[in-house]
Amino acid sequence: MLSSSDFASASWELVIQVDHPNEEEQKDVTLRVSGDLHIGGVMLKLVEQINIAQDWSDFALWWEQKHCWLLKTHWTLDKCGVQADAKLLFTPQHKMLRLRLPNVKTVRLRVSFSAVVFRAVSDICRALNIRRAEEVSLLKPSGEYFKKKKRKEKNNKEPIIEDILSLECSPTNSGPPVSPGLYSRTMTPTYDPINGTPASSTMTWFSDSPLTEQNCSILAFSQPPQSPEALADMYQPRSLVDKAKLNAGWLDSSRSLMEQGIQEDEQLLLRFKYYTFFDLNPKYDAVRINQLYEQARWAILLEEIDCTEEEMLIFAALQYHISKLSLSTEIQDFTNEPEVDEVEAALSNLEVTLEGGKADNTLEDITDIPKLADNLRLFRPKKLILKAFKQYWFVFKDTSIAYFKNKELEQGEPVEKLNLRGCEVVPDVNVAGRKFGIKLLIPVADGMNEVYLRCDHESQYAQWMAACILASKGKTMADSSYQPEVLNILSFLRMKNRNSASQVASSLENMDMNPECFVSPRCAKKHKSKQLAARILEAHQNVAQMPLVEAKLRFIQAWQSLPEFGLTYYLVRFKGSKKDDILGVSYNRLIRIDATTGIPITTWRFTNMKQWNVNWEIRQVAIEFDQNVSIAFTCLSADCKVVHEYIGGYIFLSTRSKDQNETLDEDLFHKLTGGQDFYSGLGLRKMGSVLSS
Repeated sequence: MLSSSDFASASWELVIQVDHPNEEEQKDVTLRVSGDLHIGGVMLKLVEQINIAQDWSDFALWWEQKHCWLLKTHWTLDKCGVQADAKLLFTPQHKMLRLRLPNVKTVRLRVSFSAVVFRAVSDICRALNIRRAEEVSLLKPSGEYFKKKKRKEKNNKEPIIEDILSLECSPTNSGPPVSPGLYSRTMTPTYDPINGTPASSTMTWFSDSPLTEQNCSILAFSQPPQSPEALADMYQPRSLVDKAKLNAGWLDSSRSLMEQGIQEDEQLLLRFKYYTFFDLNPKYDAVRINQLYEQARWAILLEEIDCTEEEMLIFAALQYHISKLSLSTEIQDFTNEPEVDEVEAALSNLEVTLEGGKADNTLEDITDIPKLADNLRLFRPKKLILKAFKQYWFVFKDTSIAYFKNKELEQGEPVEKLNLRGCEVVPDVNVAGRKFGIKLLIPVADGMNEVYLRCDHESQYAQWMAACILASKGKTMADSSYQPEVLNILSFLRMKNRNSASQVASSLENMDMNPECFVSPRCAKKHKSKQLAARILEAHQNVAQMPLVEAKLRFIQAWQSLPEFGLTYYLVRFKGSKKDDILGVSYNRLIRIDATTGIPITTWRFTNMKQWNVNWEIRQVAIEFDQNVSIAFTCLSADCKVVHEYIGGYIFLSTRSKDQNETLDEDLFHKLTGGQDFYSGLGLRKMGSVLSS
């Protein structure tokens, strides 16, 4: 019989595979260990036995059966549960990874395979000079994503060599896991005023990025347009179910790459996951703005988001303009920019930041909330009734619209009062046809209440549309964002105005574009090439004077104004339902959509959420709202954790504010996305106060 002291001192053999960086095959090393030996001691004994002089500081132990890293070096083998049958691998924590960026450019850099994806993405974004890494994540593409490309490669005799930007010396493993900031608040980088690219003298102010001036230009400038053949060969989702499949591969931000089966040198997609672009500033965001533009561009071209033909031509004109400016040698030559005094530049930036947008005179008195009052036409869709608009006198105040039979009855009882807080606001516009409509989907207990408003002209439409958009977010026209919203809507409408055919005719003679490169393949099939080119050049007249960065920002704004913008789709089965539905996840709401017709059925706002959790046994997400409304669903197109993290991530991003500098509460992110019943007590109150503000 053995005594307890004999058990404590008992030793056993542990076989560890060593991943030598300079050797192709892994070698097994056998160590004599005991259960009270800590992980750090195991690694020390292992390095001594290997007896090779090199830097082993990045190496750690990976437990194959448990699919986890043994990173807590002070834990003993007994505490970790490691026994003689454990298969351990001694391998570098940082490995090479290929990332396809939104501009379809592939970069190859060294990434942490042991840190959770949230931190790994922060390091990647710091290396690529992309601010606000919390909006970005990694997506593992589905089988269909590269299917067409592979088929094409088989038919080609010569293999396609992918152009990869190598950042192998990327110092993504240096410093703390999450940097406190990408740039110093006491310095303002010098930028080219036209294209927003950082000048060489200030390139290093962002971070210890491995990007050289040339590489930064590659990421900050738009890539040449793809040929129509290459465009047609890319995967295009044809239905909401297809779009749901695209979102199945988002990696879990709370687990490491290795834990999710990602292999060294595997290709992943780096994408903007959350459509709330905080503090988008041309001074600091040359790369970020360009990659956002590229993601928006491909979403339009591959019809991942729907738009009208008129809107498609606006996007095509902006793409054509941006492509021309990006190819101009004059614009790319920004090395001769005069030096700017650091202190003077910092003071200038501070002045702009403190001034903010200049408020309109009507908004100066914050105690007096402005109102709109005018004649508009209204229509409520009903079965078996033709679409007929009837004129009423409308009054918009606070976040509600009231309408009366005529102006004289304004002081009396309205025909109806519509509360727009939490509603869906959809533009219904055709500039060529002089149609300026607003479609309102107002949540009610049994679904959506549909109302159409019709305005007489652009100015009236811009004012009422901006007021509706703000009211849907719980804001009034006294908010400082009202006037900029009106101006954005007006500028977008002006871009849709057609110019005289004479200007276009002269431009067609000197045409230097392939029009099929700038529209979706389906749109290209509807028109002859010359006809399409003429319409694009016609739309281009309205944007021809725009600088490059402004054109990209206009493209992003136009993308944001589309009805389906920001919706991420998942195929789900609601509890009690016998058929599958589509769940649309947005920054402030969930939408239940009929999978066959694509028509919204019900909307639930995050502001009305009381609590939610996940039943991990049956993989079901349950959410409870105000007024005793509760829903539960299982996700069919992805793991339920993916959907859960999307919802929690949007709530987390809503807690950001300007006074935070660049720091983020990572613990709060993991609490909100981890799947626990977090929304009670202080956590629920914090979420509610932030979302209702």
